[in-house]
Amino acid sequence: MSAPILVCEGLSRSFGGVKAVAGVSLALPAGQVTALVGPNGAGKTTVFNLITGNLRADAGSAMLRGRSIMGLAPHKVARMGVARSFQDLRLFTHMSVRDNIRTATETSAWFWQPGGAAARRAREAATEEALARTGLLELAEARAIDLAYAERKFLSMARILAARAEIWLLDEPASGLDLASRLRFGALLKEARRQGVAICLIEHNLDVVTELADRIAFLDQGQVLAEGEPETILKDPKLAAIYFGDRGEAA
Repeated sequence: MSAPILVCEGLSRSFGGVKAVAGVSLALPAGQVTALVGPNGAGKTTVFNLITGNLRADAGSAMLRGRSIMGLAPHKVARMGVARSFQDLRLFTHMSVRDNIRTATETSAWFWQPGGAAARRAREAATEEALARTGLLELAEARAIDLAYAERKFLSMARILAARAEIWLLDEPASGLDLASRLRFGALLKEARRQGVAICLIEHNLDVVTELADRIAFLDQGQVLAEGEPETILKDPKLAAIYFGDRGEAA
């Protein structure tokens, strides 16, 4: 296993008297898919929010190639190479597919971008490559709001691809996808893994987890209870009881 690109140590966050995340440590190596698995309310999405700056941690650290990203605004974390998706997708619904993807390549909100013509050509190349890899070329001029649900999911992935990020944080990326779309999604992740991207995904479909994940971190009540290979974690009867809501059996 290669050295981790991102290392989180002791991440914690409370909301009032509720500890949503309590001392979570996580390492994301290049070329590996890590799945965060656990029951609803386990703190999985909160971990993503702490890493990306959408929430401020009460304690802990997140180091990207040895540099702290704690306390940075989300757009600064994104520009350092950490891309994420959301359960609610957060697309620009009345913009075209191509323009949605272009937004992920922009480094500034100004009409003029740094780098001149060469940088502009690189951004356009990244946009077209993302369209091709996600199968959206024929829909490039369609509005995001007019896409089918699966195509909106792939548009969300296309923006991540165009950003050329080295870390992907994916929040339930395969939810609601039919089998053919799931296979397309799996092919995207496998290619990114071959290219050395560090991927962390939250996914409730255990078939997707089994197919794609190299390691699982099992969370419950804001803590990592176990971490290891999917076959080992998913066959643990105590963890299965927690996942399916039978805490009496897990005790």
